[in-house]
Amino acid sequence: MQSDLFASHNMAQPSTELGMAMQNSKSIKYTLNGECYARQGAMVAFRGDLAFEKHGQGAGSFLKRAVTGEGLALMAVRGQGEVWFAHEAANCFIVDLAPGDSLTVGGRHVLCFDPTLSYEVKTVKGAGMAGGGLFNSVFTGHGRLGVTCEGAPIVIPVSQSAPVFVDTDAVVGWSSQLQTSLNRSQGIGSMIRGGSGEAVQLKLEGEGFVIVRPTEVTARPAGSSSSE
Repeated sequence: MQSDLFASHNMAQPSTELGMAMQNSKSIKYTLNGECYARQGAMVAFRGDLAFEKHGQGAGSFLKRAVTGEGLALMAVRGQGEVWFAHEAANCFIVDLAPGDSLTVGGRHVLCFDPTLSYEVKTVKGAGMAGGGLFNSVFTGHGRLGVTCEGAPIVIPVSQSAPVFVDTDAVVGWSSQLQTSLNRSQGIGSMIRGGSGEAVQLKLEGEGFVIVRPTEVTARPAGSSSSE
């Protein structure tokens, strides 16, 4: 059988080492001999002796997810084999975290991560329910994190002299050392006249970076569907 479908860049190749690797721009392959964690429903294929289990969370994290639609609905993948993760054909990226690094990511943009990483669901300071009830996951430790982004990401440097303002529906993540607050850029007069649609943004200050997706369409909550 002949087709461009069978081109080498589409074919899954044998694994040469354990851990996370890019399969292509839309999916991540994880070679396991132990365990890893992923968002619920992210598995699109696997081979080998693997088991998928819902990963429990504390009552606080569950409540945050129920109230806001955010948070991190996880599954644990255990065993020996290979598993492919993806989510709605979004672009995938692998972030290597070293000791001392800390990255804040929206739960809906987390795809998978090494068990050596620690995470905690936290309220975004300065952006409570008035800012959409922003709860993001803060990752620390030494390991790899797979993230997704609808479209090509925009990575914007943040400095003390140049804070960055981002739409709360467009932000993917940022350096955890940045300070956050709400910024209201629309005056009362404009609001009375119907508004610009850009009334409130998340303001980030300090030294670091912020990752933005090129869409403001609100994605479905993390783990809103699960077939595993």
